[in-house]
Amino acid sequence: MSATSSSIRTPPADAAMAAQEVPPTMPSQGTTANARAWIALIRAGVVVSAIRTLVPAAGSASAALDLPDARWRAAGASAEALARLREPGLVSARDLAWLDDPRHRLLGLDDADFPALLRRSPSPPPALFIEGDAGWLWHPQVAVVGSRNATAGGRDNTRDFATALAQSGLIISSGLAEGIDAAAHAAALAADCPTVAVVGTGSDVVYPASQRRLAERIRAHGAIVSEFAPGTPARRENFPRRNRIIAGLALGTLVIEAAERSGALITARQASDAGREVFAVPGSIHNPLARGCHRLIRQGAALVEDAREVIAALAPVAASLADALRARLADGADAPAATAAAGAVDDPDHARVVAALGHDPVAIDVLVARTGLTVAQLSSILLLMELQGRVAGVHGRYVRR
Repeated sequence: MSATSSSIRTPPADAAMAAQEVPPTMPSQGTTANARAWIALIRAGVVVSAIRTLVPAAGSASAALDLPDARWRAAGASAEALARLREPGLVSARDLAWLDDPRHRLLGLDDADFPALLRRSPSPPPALFIEGDAGWLWHPQVAVVGSRNATAGGRDNTRDFATALAQSGLIISSGLAEGIDAAAHAAALAADCPTVAVVGTGSDVVYPASQRRLAERIRAHGAIVSEFAPGTPARRENFPRRNRIIAGLALGTLVIEAAERSGALITARQASDAGREVFAVPGSIHNPLARGCHRLIRQGAALVEDAREVIAALAPVAASLADALRARLADGADAPAATAAAGAVDDPDHARVVAALGHDPVAIDVLVARTGLTVAQLSSILLLMELQGRVAGVHGRYVRR
């Protein structure tokens, strides 16, 4: 885990506030061939590695469906999955109705609007089902996670941190669970700020059911995100997968309260694996829900007592992401991030990163050693270079284009 003490530097006065721009308008795509193809691949259970190999090679999900089964088998797809893929009626009426709703959006890895930070994570999902405004996924996010059985003090800390972070311009993301997750979402909404919930069910399924009213508010004032097809019920094995998306979307993860065995610690580990910042709030040595946070701090997470520490640590990367967003708003979704690119080519830090990159994928910890930059600085530069098309992220490693 990257300790933030070495990465904190004085941010521009409006660095985090810049993220409060209006998000790009992303209309529903309805029942296009490509959207149907993505649902078919997910419904059939085609192994993700095969999808990541053949969809880019074919140019789109719909074109990939036309590839012969031999290509899919060579890429690792099972015979059972391919048989399901060719079944008529695999894409159900429920799926088509979901796609036709103008408040819904399906983003595949082949879509230019797929969130850039998530694409760079070690294990991005092949597609996202989004209810609400998909544009918020391009804004700088901070994940706020913790115990489902939060104490009153933990909920108070969550409200204070999430309110300050949301008002600074960072989007609060979490997992819609009871306890810390729910408190974080509710605090953002109470501050009249959007929030993003990543769920381990279909985006149209609320789990637990007690969160139904909160989910409705998030759909109206943020976004609910899932990698699972509509109607997917709650399954234990899906929630660790949900956690990696929370970590991958965010610039950093803040753990408020967590036991030693906690899903929040899984999210923190996945954030660290993605080269993102991890923060933990300390607590009483007598509180069992503080032990997970103390463990994270011993492992290198940043101890934080105030939201301003989180904002200062994330501001450099948030500013780069906000610059890219402004360019998209000015020039359209397919335009390069011209605003962010201005002056970057001659920047000495950018030159050091270019020199450190080779033609073979390089892990971020190797780049830290080669350049002497912090993880926060590298993440900012690599994100900008990827948006410019100069660098490609491959399962958490980076290579020159």
